[in-house]
Amino acid sequence: MTENKTFRDITESEAYQRTKQFMQHGTVSVYDHSIYVAATCLKISKKFHIKVDEDSMIKAALLHDYFLYDWHDKNHPKLHGFRHATIAAENAKRDFGLTKKEYKAIRSHMFPVNLRLPTSREALILTLADKYCAARESIRGI
Repeated sequence: MTENKTFRDITESEAYQRTKQFMQHGTVSVYDHSIYVAATCLKISKKFHIKVDEDSMIKAALLHDYFLYDWHDKNHPKLHGFRHATIAAENAKRDFGLTKKEYKAIRSHMFPVNLRLPTSREALILTLADKYCAARESIRGI
């Protein structure tokens, strides 16, 4: 995946480096979680031979939790689980530019919590990969 230009452009950017300072699940940073989700998305699409736009899927996966705050802090925006997908999508749109498909994939990645149905293969794979990675990180620490 590191040979992918989209991956490099995002992960090497100064803006994205900020995600290293925020913890996601247990001791796993948002940065590491998002890379793990992107890699899992690729594994799912390849294992099941699902035709996807890899660049869009990688971009949405890397930016799906680009909310840029510590959600464990009592001063973070309330109802994080319900709201962070929209916050992440808006931040990603501002800092990296998003296609409509990428924006919708990020906003729907918390389905069924946020009641936004995934509307593309990329979005569905992202939703499943995020649930898998989050469960694994929370239980085993990766």
